[in-house]
Amino acid sequence: MNHNLSSKEILIIGFMLFAIFFGAGNMIFPPLLGQLAGENVWIALLGFLLTGVGLPLLGIIAIAKSGGDLQHLASKVHPTFGIIFSIIMYLAIGPMFGIPRTGTVSFEVGIKPFLGELSSNGWSLFIYSLIYFSITAWLSLNPSKIVDRIGKVLTPLLFLVISILIIKALTTPMGKFTEPNNDYETSPFFRGFLEGYFTMDTIASLVFGIVLISAIQNKHSLPKKAIMKICIQAGVIAAIGLAFVYTSLAYMGAVSVDSIGYFDNGGQILSGISNTLFGPLGMIILGTAITFACLTTSIGLISACSQYFSKLFKISYSKLVLGLSIFSFIVSNVGLTQLISFSVPVLLMIYPPAIVLIVLSFFHSLYKNTTYVYRLTLILTSIVSILDGLAQSKIPFAESIKEFLLYLPLQSIGIGWVIPALLGVLIGCVLQMNSRKTTN
Repeated sequence: MNHNLSSKEILIIGFMLFAIFFGAGNMIFPPLLGQLAGENVWIALLGFLLTGVGLPLLGIIAIAKSGGDLQHLASKVHPTFGIIFSIIMYLAIGPMFGIPRTGTVSFEVGIKPFLGELSSNGWSLFIYSLIYFSITAWLSLNPSKIVDRIGKVLTPLLFLVISILIIKALTTPMGKFTEPNNDYETSPFFRGFLEGYFTMDTIASLVFGIVLISAIQNKHSLPKKAIMKICIQAGVIAAIGLAFVYTSLAYMGAVSVDSIGYFDNGGQILSGISNTLFGPLGMIILGTAITFACLTTSIGLISACSQYFSKLFKISYSKLVLGLSIFSFIVSNVGLTQLISFSVPVLLMIYPPAIVLIVLSFFHSLYKNTTYVYRLTLILTSIVSILDGLAQSKIPFAESIKEFLLYLPLQSIGIGWVIPALLGVLIGCVLQMNSRKTTN
């Protein structure tokens, strides 16, 4: 029996994975990083690529090794934790923030600049998001066709539009690198590392695994080892695409200051770059790129969440697609600023445990007969990450929590959870060795 897909089929699946990863945040964060990092853009970009490309690739591999299910991977800590953690992750990356953000960002960057005075009318976002999530629902209803719809159609169009921007920027220099700003001057690598959080791709890799494996199984019935191999190949293709686009967008931001000045967010920077390079046509090109990027991610997230919750709660996939699309449509109308302000504390809470879970899975054979390492490491990491998230929220004691956390090593550069995580691994290994001695 042939246990491999053709190179063309793997390439298309890799394109699909790239497209569902490459959403709203993936376009707007690198240009802002480029502007603020300036001369330090390449160092900052290394940190960004680690959390924005490297960790998502490891996440895909970890899910493939576990059988394509986040819950199964998280159950190595405890079965109840596996269910609760998975639900939180799917809700966070899905209907509570990730999916609504795709609709809101595509409106803010791709549509709003053309509306003039009408852009301040709440009905414009309402009508756009209604159409947007109707298209998302329609394209998500048949999961077996997602590879063809995204990998064969939407991804090539997305690549084409982005390539037009990139080639024009490379052939028409806008300026030189400027002095780095803020944290990008003192610790550019770690600042870039943290910025990679907000693409949400490490979390996405854990929930997109179910879509990826479903896409492979829809092509052929393959054994687990063959599926894992194809997942890795598709993940590498997606990672190469993401790294290329991130590098290009960061470069565009880094050389744009002389031409457009500084802006507060990447959407405004991209708008300024597009207008400088192409004039009024540039806004159409940018709007098209943003819309395709957001739509493919929205389809991937709706499909992933629907497949997982269908399996968990025994509700039909089609009903969940419609329900999640309607819910995301409602949430998207609260506005982009509110969504981002809500998301930052939540991401700080769930990102470190997700990273730790991925890393631990690659060393599972060393402590597979005990849960000490998983439990202690996740408990200590979660305590710090929850406090970190609360410190960034608007609760009354946020400043006190922030001051307390500064006593942790590395907290000043935003990764105070690393030492507690390593401590959890160390204590867990000691307890494991003691339990073996007691058993013997």
